[in-house]
Amino acid sequence: MRSLVILAQFLLIHGWLPELAFTQQQARSGPIIDVHLHALGLDALQRQGPNPVTRAAPVGSVEENVQRTLEEMKKHNVVLGIVGGGAEEVDQFLSLAPGRILGSAAFGRPGLSVDSIRARYAAGKIAALGEVLAQYEGLSPSDSGFEPYWDLAERLDIPVGVHTGLSFPGITQRGYPNFRVALGNPIHFEGMLNRHPKLRVYLMHAGWPFLAETIGILSIYPQVYVDIGVIDWIRPRAEFYAYLKELILAGFEDRIMFGSDQMAWPDAIGLGIDAVESAEFLTEQQKRDILYNNAARFLKLSPEDIKRHHGW
Repeated sequence: MRSLVILAQFLLIHGWLPELAFTQQQARSGPIIDVHLHALGLDALQRQGPNPVTRAAPVGSVEENVQRTLEEMKKHNVVLGIVGGGAEEVDQFLSLAPGRILGSAAFGRPGLSVDSIRARYAAGKIAALGEVLAQYEGLSPSDSGFEPYWDLAERLDIPVGVHTGLSFPGITQRGYPNFRVALGNPIHFEGMLNRHPKLRVYLMHAGWPFLAETIGILSIYPQVYVDIGVIDWIRPRAEFYAYLKELILAGFEDRIMFGSDQMAWPDAIGLGIDAVESAEFLTEQQKRDILYNNAARFLKLSPEDIKRHHGW
């Protein structure tokens, strides 16, 4: 019987057993994948204020951010997280929780050495690219300067997470004068996607608030997924639910992934999870898909990893 359960879960995650249902208890106790975490340096951490929702103070050091983030992941059964940042900060996460963390190279403007990315991938230090903050630099992800990175990611078959949507109020006066709202529109991804049809891309922040364009991109490009990082806890709950519901009504429940966008506030992880689990319009199966199954498929997790995450 146990082997049949394992087989059923694997088939479900990979979209081959869509009718399998889960109970409320299973949905809330199952494993979670967070595809949107950050490893910030000290300067970036010190620029953060209190959590905009809970008013909790930000962490005070890189070490505290790593430790408390990992504690929150364990608390909420987040069995795997993609952590983006500089090499030194990402390595601190990897050193403490190598089986729970996938490293990712974060950057904004082209300039990061492609050779260094290739070397870190070969060493098992990164398994993704992101968060790519092109919008903060006044650039489109389809800008020719990013071509070497997309080409490498496509060749290595590693996913790419790119910022979409908005940012903090006053961002152009807070160190990013080239940030433009228009460049957060997912419509700017088309050049990139057509030049790299095998590239696995996820739209961070689910393209919010550009709903129509996000649906358009998802409709035409099946290699694209979205994460709901930050909009699942920082936006008013009713607004987030309205946006999420529209994506599901459009038929993309199997391409929405959980993300917290934890930067300097570890409590954001629990806030984001609660927003999904408290959504009464979601079925228990849809919650499981958003919290784990869709990311497991997108990341091409092995049957062994899936079994380990479920404690089998």
